[in-house]
Amino acid sequence: MSGTISRNLSLELVRVTEAAALMAGRWMGRGEKEAADGAAVDAMRQVLNTIEMEGIVVIGEGEKDEAPMLYTGERVGCADQPKVDIAVDPVEGTRLLAQGMPNSIVVLAVAERGTLYMWQDIAYMEKIAVGPDAAGAIDIEAPVETNLVRVAAAKGVDVSDLTVVILDRPRHEEIIRRVREAGARMKLIMDGDVAGGLMAAMPGTGIDLLMGVGGSPEAVITACALRCVGGDMQTRLWPRNDDERQALVDQGLDQSRVYSIDDLVTSEDVFFVATGITDGELLKGVHYFPDGATTHSLVMRERSGTVRYIESTHRLSKLRDLTNVPFD
Repeated sequence: MSGTISRNLSLELVRVTEAAALMAGRWMGRGEKEAADGAAVDAMRQVLNTIEMEGIVVIGEGEKDEAPMLYTGERVGCADQPKVDIAVDPVEGTRLLAQGMPNSIVVLAVAERGTLYMWQDIAYMEKIAVGPDAAGAIDIEAPVETNLVRVAAAKGVDVSDLTVVILDRPRHEEIIRRVREAGARMKLIMDGDVAGGLMAAMPGTGIDLLMGVGGSPEAVITACALRCVGGDMQTRLWPRNDDERQALVDQGLDQSRVYSIDDLVTSEDVFFVATGITDGELLKGVHYFPDGATTHSLVMRERSGTVRYIESTHRLSKLRDLTNVPFD
């Protein structure tokens, strides 16, 4: 399927995440998660529908959390080519945004039609992810300690030099204990495992790898980003209860199967875009001034291997006229 996306969509897609961040940023610290998510969704949908493509949302935020959403199966865009799959998280870290905490971001991934892995009913996956300097060194079936030794060797450092990012959840007590006993450092995050995966893959964040259980849709979005930078990721489905274990049986899925990054995203032309809402290690958040704001975005394309950081200054009155999005 390589080559079906004939033009570089990067700068068109970043307009989508910028618009969502500009709208969601108004809700920082106001304690209203769904209002912030809804504002981001509305802005995303409006701008997506101005892009010359035929997109189908295959991963939409909200099904798991019952939040406002760009629903799975929704068609966006204003042309019949290129035909693409779209994965979105209009606010990754809604609780972080609602409480005014770091690392809330807007994320969007686009790939050729039929190339993003999707399944129903299994909301979570076990994950391990690293950047390009440790690609090929991880094994999700190996003990925590073994992975730490392998990643440290690949990076040319000691285990005590590594920093592991893990979601702060009771289900991770054993992983946390073993990382500490191995002597590695750790960063516990409240939410946002797409941001955690990005931090593990990008230079300058101080993070070396991601471990633990997080959302299945977020795993696919993270895989898109990691493909763009040459990172590595392995996952396994993680059913939470008897209903999800039965769903595995009904769908003929093997809980022990290891999904590689290429299983999650089979396209050879992937775009990944993220814009910060609140300030964080990876991206600065939205900063407002009279009739304007600044945004900070990360834009990547696998085919070219290009990674761009874009700092933009927006005149909100002009954007309102161009997009019909109510940037107030």
